[in-house]
Amino acid sequence: MTFPLIRHLSKPVTGVLARLPVSANQITAVSLLFGVACAWAMSMGDRAWDVIGGGFLMIAYVLDNCDGEIARLKNQCSQFGMRFDSFVDWAVHTAFFAALGMGVTASTGEDMWLWLGWIAAAGGTINYMVGFIVEARDRRVAAREGLTTKTGHEAPGETRRPETLYDWIIYGLRELSRADFCFIVLALALFDVTWVLLPTGAIGAQVYWILQFSKGAQDYHV
Repeated sequence: MTFPLIRHLSKPVTGVLARLPVSANQITAVSLLFGVACAWAMSMGDRAWDVIGGGFLMIAYVLDNCDGEIARLKNQCSQFGMRFDSFVDWAVHTAFFAALGMGVTASTGEDMWLWLGWIAAAGGTINYMVGFIVEARDRRVAAREGLTTKTGHEAPGETRRPETLYDWIIYGLRELSRADFCFIVLALALFDVTWVLLPTGAIGAQVYWILQFSKGAQDYHV
């Protein structure tokens, strides 16, 4: 499949990492470091630093895909790995939006951008918390029905293909835009318009967590 684009980068990198004595959780930790480096670069409020930050974020995304692939190849799937991976996703995106708000505020002198960054970060935090609630609910249902649940870093189960326009909208908003977000950031940084992400992120982050309650939202995985 053409999308998500990040898979075209992560697969060859996974092939290299598979030959090295590194664990999936170590790769996740390195992904976190690059995510934090991205946030630091974005907080500078300078186009050159934004481009560098976009590059750091792309590396973080590649490694974020590689950790799951390595876990499956090396049989390292675990509950801790799942929790750690989710935490890193939350931490990187929360730091990104907060730092971007700081950077744009520093370059423009307008506090509005700082507030938009924090609103976007808050939306990501709500999504992180809602994810725990939804997972706990699913585990209770699974336990009651005698089923098993995934432990994280495992190969995804069968997912249905979007069929209706509503399905495609949810699929695009919740999965593709998330999976290839790093490409969007880098492209906007090259044109020095990363500020666009603040109002769209402030709104989109809220839409994203609300969609967790939509029927079929959890049926798509990329």
